[in-house]
Amino acid sequence: MKYRLKRHALKAIRGPLLCGLATLFGNPATGHPHVFVDGGVDFVFENDTLVALRVTWLYDDFETLYILSSYNLSLNAQGGLDENDRMTLVRHRSDWHSDFDGSAHLSVETQPIALKRPTDLDAEMLDGRLRVTFTRELEETVRATGLVADVAFYESTFFYAFAVTDLPELKGSGGKCNAEVVKYDPSEQDEKLQATLARLGREETPSMANVGSLFADRIALKCV
Repeated sequence: MKYRLKRHALKAIRGPLLCGLATLFGNPATGHPHVFVDGGVDFVFENDTLVALRVTWLYDDFETLYILSSYNLSLNAQGGLDENDRMTLVRHRSDWHSDFDGSAHLSVETQPIALKRPTDLDAEMLDGRLRVTFTRELEETVRATGLVADVAFYESTFFYAFAVTDLPELKGSGGKCNAEVVKYDPSEQDEKLQATLARLGREETPSMANVGSLFADRIALKCV
C-alpha cells in the first residue's frame, strides 16, 4: 500500500505533528516493508566499458513528507523546492549511512560486482513525491563486449520495498546492448513469507538474511 498526500498537506505539516501521522495514515509504521520506492537503474558506459550505474529513487508520498519535515523544508507555490532548500536536501541526503547496501546489486554472469559509495546525488520534487538520483561506480570496470549482467533492485532487510518503474537507459558508448526489466513474480511461498513479514513491528528485523532479494525486480543486460 502506498500513502497518498496532496501537495498542500506536504507544505503545511511540520515535525511537531509527525507523531499524529500514524493515526492520519492508518498506522503505516507497523509491518514490513515501511517505505515504498519506485525507480530504476541506468547503465553508464565509456569506451565500450561499463563504468557505473545511475540509480533513481522516487519515494512514496508518506516518506516524502517525513523527509521534508525532518529537514524543516517547505514546498513552494509550484509544488517544488526553492533552490536553497533543494541544495539543503541534496547535502543531507548525500550523507549516506555506513550500512547502506545500495539497492542496486550488480552481478556479471552470476558473480557479484563491487560498487563504490554513492556520488553525484541530485534531488527534485515530481508530482508531490521526492525523487533522488545518484551514481554507483564499479570498483573494477567491465568490458561491454559479450557482457551478460543483472541488476537486482532491493534493500536487504526489506524495510524498503523497491519497484522498477523506469525503463533502463544505456548512457555513453555502450556498444550493442539491450536492457530488459524482469518484474518480480510472486509464488505462493513468497506470499506466505510476505504475510509473515507484515506482522513484524517497525523495530523488528527479519531473521532471514538478505530477505529483500527474494522480492526484487531485476534488470537484465546483454551486450554483443
